[in-house]
Amino acid sequence: MKKFVFTVFILVSFSAFSQKSFEFEGKYIDPGSKERFNIQVPYENDQTTSIPVTVIHGKEDGPVLGITAGVHGSEYVPIVAAQEFANKIDPNQISGTIIVVNITNLASFLERSVRVNPIDRKNINRIFPGNMEGSVAEKIAAIISSKIIARSDYFLDLHAGDTNNDLIAYAGYYNYGYQKEVSKKSFELAKALGFDIIVQFGNKYKIEDKSTYCSREAYMRGIPAADIECGRRGIIEPREVERVKFALFNVLKHLKMATGEPFYPKENLIVNERKSVNSQNDGFFHSHIKPGQYIKKGMKIGYVTDFFGETLEEIYSPCDGFVLYKSYNPPIKKDQILFSIAVIK
Repeated sequence: MKKFVFTVFILVSFSAFSQKSFEFEGKYIDPGSKERFNIQVPYENDQTTSIPVTVIHGKEDGPVLGITAGVHGSEYVPIVAAQEFANKIDPNQISGTIIVVNITNLASFLERSVRVNPIDRKNINRIFPGNMEGSVAEKIAAIISSKIIARSDYFLDLHAGDTNNDLIAYAGYYNYGYQKEVSKKSFELAKALGFDIIVQFGNKYKIEDKSTYCSREAYMRGIPAADIECGRRGIIEPREVERVKFALFNVLKHLKMATGEPFYPKENLIVNERKSVNSQNDGFFHSHIKPGQYIKKGMKIGYVTDFFGETLEEIYSPCDGFVLYKSYNPPIKKDQILFSIAVIK
């Protein structure tokens, strides 16, 4: 009798700590397995687009990590990195569950559309939490909010410079006073991405509006979240792809979802203030300033000409700092960002 009771105790104890199946889109995924999905997104005239998603369900119990790539479909480095990461992961070697959205904005990817979804011309990363009764981009944002972010314990949104942006790689996270613990865990997540530069977004007490941005939707739900910006000008540079993949694998170690010690930079440069410089005209943008370059307040950093080459405006730095990202190609429209500058005081 004692042997029977002991055996039952062992079985109950084992089942209490072992991994259970993970339900996603009506399918139950067994521990130690990987499944791929295409979430259908209907829009006008009975047309559909889709969202390719990979779910990796580990052998052991652990947190759920949500990852989105391709919110902007022409930011190729994180799209390639997320695909290779999802394919390489062995579900038998991880704890917890990883939900990878391989390409959030598939129509944008296929049409090589910069920033916006080509069907409704909306920027998905400006309309969170989305709306299932709205246009196709609003529906995509709503699906990401409800099916990916809401299922996550931690969340990462992967970005890069698209075909008209040049940038220096950095991690970012939201920092608001009303959620100190979420901000702290988000910072730790950003630090685990392994980049030297970490940009703080927000830096106010409270968010006064809707989430608007993908990772801020996670933050507002109380889910620690961080961003990656790595890759430039729409170029798939193998070194940058490897940096993103390293960051993702390092986060798994940080969250105890994979074995091994995570890498953390000895010191991070924390950027808590940025200034944008916008064009006052339509025209040609000229600049020899590079991302990461240090600039002084009042320094000439570029100029805009008309379509005949006559100068319309000269661009001067509004502060001491360094360039996080800049517009790369000559075409520029009025009010578009020419530079984002990390302020140094």
